[in-house]
Amino acid sequence: MMQRVSTLIAGLIVLMLATACSSDTVVLSPDGSIAVTFKLIDDQPFYRVSKSGEVIVQDSPLGFEFKNQPALTSDLQLINLETSSFDETWSQPWGEVKNIRNHYNAITVTLREKTGLERVLEITFRAYDDGVGFRYEFPEQPNLKDFIITNELTAFNMSRDMDAWWIPAYGDEIDSEFLFTKNRISEIGQKVHTPLTMESGDSLFVTIHEAALVDYAGMALDPKGQNLTCDLVPWANGDKVIGKAPTVTPWRTIQVAENAGDLITSYLILNLNEPNKLADLSYLRPGKYNGIWWGMHLDRYTWNQGPKHGAASPVVRKYIDFAGANNLSGVLVEGWNKGWEYDWSEGRFNFLEPYDDFDIANLSQYASQNGVGLIGHHETGGNIENYENQLPEAFQFYQRYGIHSVKTGYVTRRPAGEYHQGQFMVRHYQRVVEMAAAHQIALDIHEPVKATGLRRTYPNLMTREGARGTEYEAWSKGNPPEHTVILPFTRCLAGPLDYTPGIFDILIKDKPENRVHTTLAKQLALYVTIYSPLQMAADLPENYAGQPAFQFIRDVPTDWEETHVLNAKIGDHLTIVRKDRKSDDWYLGSTTNEQPRELTIDLNFLLPNRRYQAQIYADGEQADMENNPTDVLITSANVSSDQTMQLKLAPGGGQAIRFHLLE
Repeated sequence: MMQRVSTLIAGLIVLMLATACSSDTVVLSPDGSIAVTFKLIDDQPFYRVSKSGEVIVQDSPLGFEFKNQPALTSDLQLINLETSSFDETWSQPWGEVKNIRNHYNAITVTLREKTGLERVLEITFRAYDDGVGFRYEFPEQPNLKDFIITNELTAFNMSRDMDAWWIPAYGDEIDSEFLFTKNRISEIGQKVHTPLTMESGDSLFVTIHEAALVDYAGMALDPKGQNLTCDLVPWANGDKVIGKAPTVTPWRTIQVAENAGDLITSYLILNLNEPNKLADLSYLRPGKYNGIWWGMHLDRYTWNQGPKHGAASPVVRKYIDFAGANNLSGVLVEGWNKGWEYDWSEGRFNFLEPYDDFDIANLSQYASQNGVGLIGHHETGGNIENYENQLPEAFQFYQRYGIHSVKTGYVTRRPAGEYHQGQFMVRHYQRVVEMAAAHQIALDIHEPVKATGLRRTYPNLMTREGARGTEYEAWSKGNPPEHTVILPFTRCLAGPLDYTPGIFDILIKDKPENRVHTTLAKQLALYVTIYSPLQMAADLPENYAGQPAFQFIRDVPTDWEETHVLNAKIGDHLTIVRKDRKSDDWYLGSTTNEQPRELTIDLNFLLPNRRYQAQIYADGEQADMENNPTDVLITSANVSSDQTMQLKLAPGGGQAIRFHLLE
């Protein structure tokens, strides 16, 4: 016998179904397309996710295993059910869009063990039109106070053996700096990093990730057949999470879309984070920057002091002059502080003592006079103890000189013997973010913990690396052209990526054994297709001299009011348009893999009944990534919203367009 109860409260639909061996509670998304089902089967908790009536995630287990106490996954009863509905629109202080709607229906189930310790566990499920988020809560209780989690039993039992775009969770490289592989889930054969994006044909796209990762271990995924199980990144001793009730876990997120582009414009990860906690945002300045970084990878400059010292004052002045003359707001200075003369892996850096040839007082003043801000640098070498021993004084030092942005680095596989994604490092990164905010410092974190939307709560957490970026073009086999057409659907779903585009010397004359695997026009398009509020004009200033195409980098903003995906196929091609927050201008970026491509786009995103000048930076007729990568064709045309345009992309190429509103 089955009983069915339907409740409608303020637009929230909850269905309760009961059978002899299980009871189901179903919450629907606001438009009714996403359904999340919670059930107890033989007193064990499971959940299921469907879209438009089709099961996406089959019945999947929930629960925990602990050190020195019983698992919390069976002998459970439902003792309380709460429902809620929420709808607001909030504004980002900076971002890929200005206004975001946070609209969901939710249930919170409270479970208690029938016998034994009678421990209590709460699970909240939020159903959005673009996916699902759920998390656990350990309320304050007598029989679960301090605990060590040895395994989180959350699983994602997929209904299809989907194609997955993945990178290893653990490997020989710094974690997350890999090229992506595409396999069926059942063919992966190792633990993988998140976000994990999967596709089935042209009509189902699913991404699994997490939101609001604070004081917990990062989640990797362990494929078993076509099912995926949570694998918490461990401490060095094998423990997963050290916890104390009351506490909550990060949200487990499942984004679901009918086309790949809708993954890019899903803001579920941000919506699952807490609102902004910072009172002072006056120092946050999205923009473009340059720096001595690329010259160091080309061996033009050194990080340590010497005849080729990149941070020497005359070199930095040259970069400040270039930035001030070309609408760049910052200059990144690496290698300014003592300690680079030692092995990086020792992390013997002094964050309070500049090298003698770096006059920070004079340079910060000179930069300010030119309308430019210096961007500081803290490379830790993974020596966390050394770095934390110099905080907050290291941030106070920068604040004294009016420096409000800092790039941090953790170049080692195991900082302090721990993984970047483990709880030890999650705690460290959080301490740094909060301490930086207290000293008006925005962060660009390299070798980071994964992004999980915390930029909403801490807007000074502006961007990060966490991917195989442009630097690999200078000293390895490089990044194949498909790489930058995969990142927006995978790594970039987590948050902004400091990919460092803008290389014009594609064939790298300083290192002829290396090269960049794009056309010049694609380098321009990356400023639109890969989002970051801080974007680097990465090449040497002399490589931009006399280059009309550099005008696009001068013009393109990094802070957007709207974002739309015009066409998308993971690993093949992508076209994105974004509207500037400060004007009615739009910018387009279109990229392809190694295949040439012709695409038709509709201009209906433009204001109706208005004329725009399309300033077009396209691959030239003879452009080809391999043989003629720098052939770029710059033209202009007047257009309006009722027109279409043809985009022609060379192999490994792209196209960038500024749509400037005519008065």
